[in-house]
Amino acid sequence: MALPLCRLYLITPPRLDDLAAFGHTLAQTLDAGDVAALQIRLKDVADEIVCAAVDALAPIAQARGVAVILNDRPDLAARMGCDGVHVGQSDASLAEARRIMGAETMIGVTCHDSLHLAMEAAEGGADYVAFGAFFPTTTKDALTRADLDLLTGWQADMVIPCVAIGGITVETARAIARAGADFVAISAGVWAHADGPAAAVRALNHEIAAGVAARGT
Repeated sequence: MALPLCRLYLITPPRLDDLAAFGHTLAQTLDAGDVAALQIRLKDVADEIVCAAVDALAPIAQARGVAVILNDRPDLAARMGCDGVHVGQSDASLAEARRIMGAETMIGVTCHDSLHLAMEAAEGGADYVAFGAFFPTTTKDALTRADLDLLTGWQADMVIPCVAIGGITVETARAIARAGADFVAISAGVWAHADGPAAAVRALNHEIAAGVAARGT
């Protein structure tokens, strides 16, 4: 069976106070539908907390064929056996991340609303670029607001996949997928969904598929 042209990319909540409870929720969420990747994103916490989260959550995701991406820290990602790392413009450089992680590991780069940054990342060997924020978000302080046309242009001209991130919900995912995103990255839109995260994944899969079907119309 062919994989979808656009897939869901989950990001953990910014705090994980009960790893055991969240691990149970994560398993149910991943079992609800297609998810390509899980980014473990814990800012401003001690290394041991990040490592504990990877220890608890990576086996749950990887057992289901979901890639585990660690935010910011290529050193910890390499040490903990993550499938990849995501770096921002103020984090480790792409070159440094590649040196630490090796040639076979996935590296994504935040490019905000900048085609120039995305082109540089692609030329530097990034495996994907991330554009955003597309909508207001409470998960992090978004420095830029990206336009849907950025996704459409990138899809038409570039081979490197693009991830759309920032304030995306079930209600807006169809437009993001239709515009040309290869992956739709969501945090609060799943974990804070009124009907629960498993229901959110099912609904998002439906909306993403509808958006892909509507491309070019």
